[in-house]
Amino acid sequence: MNATLSRRLLLGGTTAAALPFLRQPGARAATPGALTFGLSSFPPSIQPWQNTGTAAATIKLMIYRGLTSYAPDGALRGELAEFWQPVGRTGWEFKLRDARFQNGEKVTSADVKWTIEQIAAERSPAYFRAEMGNVEKVETPDDRTVRIVMKEPVATLPIWMASYHLPIISRNSPRGSFVGAGPFVLKAQERGTALDLERFEGFHRAGLPKLQRIRAIAYPDENLRVTALRAGDVDLIEYVPWQAMEAIAADQRLSLDATDGAFMFLVFNGTRPPFNDPRVRKAVAHAVKREDVVRAAFFGRGSALEQLPIAESSPFYNREFKGAWRYDPELSKRLLAEAGHANGITCSLLSTAQYGMHKDTAEVVQQHLAAVGIKAELNLPDWATRVQIGNRGQYDIAVMGTAADSNDPDGIANLIDGSLSPSYVRSFGLKIDRITELLAAGRAEFDDEKRRGIYRELERVAIEQAPIAGLSWRSQGYAMQRAVRGFKNLPGALTFYSGLTFETTENG
Repeated sequence: MNATLSRRLLLGGTTAAALPFLRQPGARAATPGALTFGLSSFPPSIQPWQNTGTAAATIKLMIYRGLTSYAPDGALRGELAEFWQPVGRTGWEFKLRDARFQNGEKVTSADVKWTIEQIAAERSPAYFRAEMGNVEKVETPDDRTVRIVMKEPVATLPIWMASYHLPIISRNSPRGSFVGAGPFVLKAQERGTALDLERFEGFHRAGLPKLQRIRAIAYPDENLRVTALRAGDVDLIEYVPWQAMEAIAADQRLSLDATDGAFMFLVFNGTRPPFNDPRVRKAVAHAVKREDVVRAAFFGRGSALEQLPIAESSPFYNREFKGAWRYDPELSKRLLAEAGHANGITCSLLSTAQYGMHKDTAEVVQQHLAAVGIKAELNLPDWATRVQIGNRGQYDIAVMGTAADSNDPDGIANLIDGSLSPSYVRSFGLKIDRITELLAAGRAEFDDEKRRGIYRELERVAIEQAPIAGLSWRSQGYAMQRAVRGFKNLPGALTFYSGLTFETTENG
């Protein structure tokens, strides 16, 4: 093992209190009604229907709202819709609550219909374009009733409608802008630096939001983000570095809220050799020792992920597949030889230097791949560039980190369904028809026992085809001053929906 990896594994056992940036400066007093939030990066875009990362998602959750959303305990709840029910075999009816957009206009069924049409448009860059393309029709019998009729049954449609990529936008939005119905209005932004948001007085939940304004400042350097929190320059930060969690939890002036649910994995370019061959993808999956990723990138705050990212707490978790992509370098070499690459492979490995966890994960993966004959050259651009490169498929292998779209197994569809529009979150141009078929069957089935059987078969196929290669679960944390109350890290896969709770957050 080389010196770089040895040093990172050694750091995994170092106490956070020993790190120099975790000093104990004095903190400023909280400003009632105002909160300063330390973002992990400046959002490449906050267009409502595109996926440009979790920092952008957090800002979108302040500005926009969908038909449904999530309560602090992770339960699905009504948002712009107060009630919904299935209608016939393929339809869902939503009853809208009395809510207003930030331009003062009422949220109506016509806005819902218009939103779905924009997302489903042929040239739409929307994350859910393929799913909304399966809408047969949208009926609007009155202003507060909307019926979404799908081409096939979709049991998970109310969950889709909670996605931060599916907010309802006013059909009267000025061209090139998007008017939402969230608790905060974007008032100004300093490109690359900060965004300023103010309370929307017409928000549909009485008495909310509690804050008058939020200033979100980008701290791409994770050490500076922690230093800003401990100095009192910010009230709340996302993406708490794992090496800092112990010291923050021990600091009586601060509070740490962490949950497991996010994960790291590898995606592939399936449009050209050698990663269009499942044997090569499986060779990669078996080449990496996950415990080294957990120690080096997450300081032990995580666990190995050697199957599809369905949490063990889920009723759909399949224990029989635990360890299916176990570390087995000899198996990797055999698979490479079977695929005609006994002399090895040279390829690119895309990640980003902006997030330490991505960079550290990539370095561990690179070293383990080299041990089985896969020489991977690292490409570590900033996050915005990494997203662009991923969307274009300009890589061979790429490191990804995210959480599922929901705690339902269908929440990983966007990570493994190659029939969807290209996205940096999944393998590029890698379409496996059987996986697409099983995902469609799972979301069309309303009986949970039958769904369990479908997802068991899905995982069996995915283990053999390796549309992704799981690496590790990771603890995902927010940290805040003790004066901050009402902000909650949502459980499991919903951790990146925690921005919903800015509406109940108070400071001071």
